[in-house]
Amino acid sequence: MSKNPVKATLTTAMIEKQTAAFLKSGGAVEYVGKGKSGQFTSTGSKQINLKVG
Repeated sequence: MSKNPVKATLTTAMIEKQTAAFLKSGGAVEYVGKGKSGQFTSTGSKQINLKVG
């Protein structure tokens, strides 16, 4: 019989540790203002066209 896979869970402490390591290695966090998505606009329509027929 095989063992059940271990469920991966993130705790606040783990996230804080990973964030600290990221910042210590020279990483940076970019803060996005309220109401902004932080994504660049892409060209083209984002509408879905449903064709009946």
